[in-house]
Amino acid sequence: MARDQLVVLNALDVAKTQLYHFTAIVIAGMGFFTDAYDLFSISLVTKLLGRIYYTKPGAPKPGTLPPNVAAAVNGVALCGTLAGQLFFGWLGDKLGRKKVYGLTLILMVLCSLASGLSFGSSANGTIATLCFFRFWLGFGIGGDYPLSATIMSEYANKKTRGAFIAAVFAMQGFGILAGGIVALIVSAAFDHRFKTPPYHENPAASLAPQADYIWRIILMFGAVPAGLTFYWRMKMPETARYTALVAKNAKQAALDMSKVLNVEIEVEEEKLQRIAQEPANSFGLFSKEFAKRHGLHLLGTTSTWFLLDIAFYSQNLFQKDIFTAINWIPPAATMNAIHEVFRIAKAQTLIALCSTVPGYWFTVALIDHLGRFFIQMMGFFFMTVFMFALAIPYHHWTLKPNRIGFVVMYSLTFFFANFGPNATTFVVPAEIFPARLRSTCHGISAAAGKAGAIVGAFGFLYAAQSTDQSKTDAGYPTGIGVKWSLIVLGIVNFFGMLFTLLVPEANGKSLEELSGENADENDGEKQAASPRMASV
Repeated sequence: MARDQLVVLNALDVAKTQLYHFTAIVIAGMGFFTDAYDLFSISLVTKLLGRIYYTKPGAPKPGTLPPNVAAAVNGVALCGTLAGQLFFGWLGDKLGRKKVYGLTLILMVLCSLASGLSFGSSANGTIATLCFFRFWLGFGIGGDYPLSATIMSEYANKKTRGAFIAAVFAMQGFGILAGGIVALIVSAAFDHRFKTPPYHENPAASLAPQADYIWRIILMFGAVPAGLTFYWRMKMPETARYTALVAKNAKQAALDMSKVLNVEIEVEEEKLQRIAQEPANSFGLFSKEFAKRHGLHLLGTTSTWFLLDIAFYSQNLFQKDIFTAINWIPPAATMNAIHEVFRIAKAQTLIALCSTVPGYWFTVALIDHLGRFFIQMMGFFFMTVFMFALAIPYHHWTLKPNRIGFVVMYSLTFFFANFGPNATTFVVPAEIFPARLRSTCHGISAAAGKAGAIVGAFGFLYAAQSTDQSKTDAGYPTGIGVKWSLIVLGIVNFFGMLFTLLVPEANGKSLEELSGENADENDGEKQAASPRMASV
């Protein structure tokens, strides 16, 4: 039978939605806003980097980053993020959410600024310096994933917890949008000030020397939102669940939450000591007890996030086809360097505005009504359907009269990623594991996602190359082609549906009920025996 919950934790669970909830969303959400800005802004400037550092005199087309350099520039931050998710996730359970939260923010601010100040005596030297700082930028960003999700879940009430955690993640959409807007403003200002001809008219003159400042300003701007939230992040008290259940300080937990909720909360030292001595509240991550109680849950959260990110980050496969098809980005030789940045930024901004942002907020609005399981299963289902619908008649979509249909199908695929598993894979790991392991398990799940992102962004970039060597992108070997790549991605999404069956439904339950921390030993055994989700 379940034990009585600590009064301080019950007060958080039943609290009405109030100002401190929205304050926590903004503080944690601005971290995610910055994360998205920093991770996705690099795609806005890679073409410019290619023109500045890799254009060969007399070439018919402007320079582009060689495949290995492009992979490093785009992928090094993802590698850093994976490492940061594991390290800071573990550290958040050891030192506390608040202490580590400030550390990740400082790292993000410093490395954003340093990325824009990258230097070198040669092209490869500058790119190597940029990659070094972007790895550590990614390392800081990685810490934000488990800490933001854990802090929000531990502050939220159980009725609207899903919406609050999803709202933090939804700020990612605004970060992507902001990246496009900043790039539009900076490139428009430089384009107005420095008039240069298109590349095909005068290759040398098409690249203004001042264009080197553009990519630096865009990357450095990522430090601004992170820096603005540092003071408020440091003023947030440690979460009551960490203070009580991990640090075992009932008095401090009650004192902190009394100030936050503006109510008197009883200090329950004796009850906390009894709870702490229960076997259910002492097993570690690598114990048989954890494997029995939460092993399938962790397999479910890691596998679904891994599979989702393979598909989600593979969108780069057909973005260039879409942009060309609807004439958002003309051939590179018909533009000067600065105007190319403007056109790429415009395309990303429109996609964020029309597809990315709405999907996130549909999840925020409906997650506590439909449930995590339903939204995740529905998202994977429609992603599977649309991937196969793009793949099987792929030749049909490449014909000029049908290209608008291709754009619509593409947009729907990623709308259902965001109104689906892209949001729920972030929410659920912050709810279903014990407080002493919550940040660690979220970090492991997120790191699995980033491993999938690396496979999706780079594995499929090579796989999607044409089977005809004469039609591959410069520097790439032959692949299996876009059609078969899309079929493989459809299969990946189908497996996402299957592994979703391992993920428990967290809707409307307290964190302690989900993790088994307020259950006696018999309850824990029953929970372990039925890891499948609650009915939806």
